[in-house]
Amino acid sequence: MVPDEIALMTLPEVTLFPQALMPLHIFETRYRQMLKEVLASHRIFAVAGLRSDADPSEEQAQRIATAGIVRACNLNADGTSNLLIQGLSRVEILGTVSESPFRTIRVKTLASVRGATESENSKLRHRVERLIALKSQLGASMPKGFSQYLKTVDDPEAFVDLAVFTLCEDPDLKQRLLEILDVRQRLELFGRVLRADIDQISLHRRLQGDLPADDISNN
Repeated sequence: MVPDEIALMTLPEVTLFPQALMPLHIFETRYRQMLKEVLASHRIFAVAGLRSDADPSEEQAQRIATAGIVRACNLNADGTSNLLIQGLSRVEILGTVSESPFRTIRVKTLASVRGATESENSKLRHRVERLIALKSQLGASMPKGFSQYLKTVDDPEAFVDLAVFTLCEDPDLKQRLLEILDVRQRLELFGRVLRADIDQISLHRRLQGDLPADDISNN
């Protein structure tokens, strides 16, 4: 269970999702202190992206973030740490409790809603899985073994969150998908994005013909 008050780490163009595992290198003084206190208690803190429309120096966090738990941590000789955090739940940031020595926030845990029947969401999940496989077949880069791993994730919500976290390269889109609590809508939107990517790759291949990428201007 996520506490009502937790520490916050803000990172530019980074969005953690529930279930996902994310490595972090802790080197700033404030975050070293944060990690020390977190490890001595519940091991939970929130990770939030920075608002792109705000002054970067103000480190204004996105309103919706993800609370995660430290699964593993290695303290280095220089005082820095390498850790692995796993997303637990979407949270809404309600306000700031303190800024020093690190930011502590009040949060409300957000639960997803199915938005459709279990059968309908399962069909959408399989559709997205097929689109991911097709995009990979067309040459899109993908972590080794990830497609096979996704086949083992039956729950549509966990499936789409892990897929978006791993495969989506657009930070604004990732944040938008994090903020959608309706699982059906999340699956549909990510499916449309994958379909558009596939269409773009296919069009590029048709325009390129049999020429290698370096010679496409000659086609």
